[in-house]
Amino acid sequence: MKLTAAIVPAGQWGTALAVPLAKSGHSVRLYFRSEEDAARFNASRVNARRLPGVVFPENVSATADLTEAVQDADLVVLAPASRGLRDLCRRLRPFVPEKAIIVSVVKALFAEEPRLPSQVIAQELLGAGTGGTDAGAAARRIAVLSGPNFAIEIARELPAGTVVASADLETARFVQSAFMNDRLRVWTSTDIVGVQLGGALKNIIAIGAGMSDGLGMGHNARAALITRGVAEIARLGVALGADPMTFAGVSGIGDLILTCTGDLSRNRQAGLAIARGEPLDPRVTVEGVPTTRATYLLARELGIEMPITEVVYRILYEGLSPEEGLRRLMSRQPRHELDIP
Repeated sequence: MKLTAAIVPAGQWGTALAVPLAKSGHSVRLYFRSEEDAARFNASRVNARRLPGVVFPENVSATADLTEAVQDADLVVLAPASRGLRDLCRRLRPFVPEKAIIVSVVKALFAEEPRLPSQVIAQELLGAGTGGTDAGAAARRIAVLSGPNFAIEIARELPAGTVVASADLETARFVQSAFMNDRLRVWTSTDIVGVQLGGALKNIIAIGAGMSDGLGMGHNARAALITRGVAEIARLGVALGADPMTFAGVSGIGDLILTCTGDLSRNRQAGLAIARGEPLDPRVTVEGVPTTRATYLLARELGIEMPITEVVYRILYEGLSPEEGLRRLMSRQPRHELDIP
């Protein structure tokens, strides 16, 4: 079945996802905030600023009209920076077709309720819990896509794998069939909480890994940091109702490894910059920074121990030095690896 898909907005990750959708024969509309950018894309089939060297097929088009972008869409992919998700959902609400499945590719945890992107979408876009809208019906229209995926590699059709999760397995399968092809393998899950937490919280650990590498702590330290990062991500995830096995999958450890080790990772690069004593570039979106604060506050509220997150938080928000943060982690009280008393 050929679908009409809308990607809003056409940032780097959103634009990259047009490639697997178009490869499967679907009609894809990209929403650009600027009419000039939309016209340039339609004339050249490229988005040189975001994805240099990638030429898009004819079944991908661009528009700067939000209503036109989502008109008659079967699938609406939401790909803003996390700070813009709420506003985008409110703007889209009058225009999104009732039939459309909503796919979030936002990797974030918010400091205020609702905390997960899927919950923001349910409330702000689909009106769950307001005006008589059934929360279950809204949940069945929402999916999240997350995995170890750098945008440029997806756009260049290098082999990759990812996960799509929804509270409704049939919704997950619908989205799986839309994106999956011989260059992108897509698995399904019904653990929408765990898949989102894996995608969001790995950014915190990646900032820490960048700091460790920037301080010259070596491969052993990085491996230990990644491994203990999984432990504390899973600890919070289980408290929020996630399946612990999700964090052993591609949206958990897979995404964590990529983001902590890949030089295309903005969060890892942010950690490297901090270790060098450099300020973060305010023009570059580093989702791990606000997610660190949100996670630290939530962990304190729930009484969950997350030592790496706490150290990264204190470095980012309280002026703790990376060197002192490392010392604090290494001098913690000895304990059993599996948190057995």
